[in-house]
Amino acid sequence: MCGFALAGMVTVTAPGTAGTDSSRAQSAPGGSEVLDPCLPGAARVTDPDAAARPLGGSEVTPHQAALYEKQLQEALVPLRGQELQPPHTVPVVVHVISAEDGRGEVSDERVQRQLDVLNAAYSGDSAGDPAQAADAARRAGGGAEPTDTGFRFELSEITRTANDEWFTSFAEHRDTVHAELRQGDAKTLNIYTSNLGTGLLGYSSFPQDYEEAPEQDGVVLSHDTLPGGDRDRFNLGHTGTHEVGHWLGLFHTFQNGCSSPGDYVDDTPHEREAASGCPEGRDTCPDQKGEDPVTNFMNYSDDACMTHFTAGQAERMVEHWAAFRA
Repeated sequence: MCGFALAGMVTVTAPGTAGTDSSRAQSAPGGSEVLDPCLPGAARVTDPDAAARPLGGSEVTPHQAALYEKQLQEALVPLRGQELQPPHTVPVVVHVISAEDGRGEVSDERVQRQLDVLNAAYSGDSAGDPAQAADAARRAGGGAEPTDTGFRFELSEITRTANDEWFTSFAEHRDTVHAELRQGDAKTLNIYTSNLGTGLLGYSSFPQDYEEAPEQDGVVLSHDTLPGGDRDRFNLGHTGTHEVGHWLGLFHTFQNGCSSPGDYVDDTPHEREAASGCPEGRDTCPDQKGEDPVTNFMNYSDDACMTHFTAGQAERMVEHWAAFRA
């Protein structure tokens, strides 16, 4: 059994080490680029400044991010000259893992609400009122407006597993859970809901890791982050929005801090560190253009603060889809 470490989880931390779920292990100087199949990709945490972060961290290092970018650019070479498009719809299989006494159960209605949240967010209508979302993004996100990414999600199936060990110690059994439950191919989004503990909200694999570890591809969410859950500040479903962004190839907005190339997206302003809550007028990289993108779905802000993806992020997701999932 692999040791458990996080690389891009949705905790209030940043993505960590590279590996199977979407992180790539950093190679030693002069060493080869080796994929560590024990590590997941990108995460979201409840407190970016917490002293006690998940084992293995949750931040993608600049080196790891550069490796992912190199893979993307190499995969895009044979696609040059083609008009890249998002899929018509992404089929979604949701695996609900609960304790045998019912803890962690997620109703069909809440699962569908999560899908509704994804479709609203990825269509640019996440706030219900596009004008309100655009205004919030302009105030706190450097002038960006909500973008229709072109991605839509359709629920294919819900599986339910009552297993005390899987529920109480998901990290320890992660590889087994994925291997036994995962369905479909690279184009199928598998979402697992379970108990991830107090600090971790969720995590995801990256598209680049599918070829090496297809059985570990997917998104893992703390069950109480789905709409209607009891996770304070993080129960509107945007942990799912955030983690699916990683599944489609996006880094956190604070990737690489104030240093170039940031998150590899031109229209998301640089940001030194993850945001918490919903700060207005925050500018942690004053020498760079634009205030911090605190309302961007790929930040660590509260769910109620999140409003948008940018056009650049939409383009990057389509590139990853064409390169690694289509």
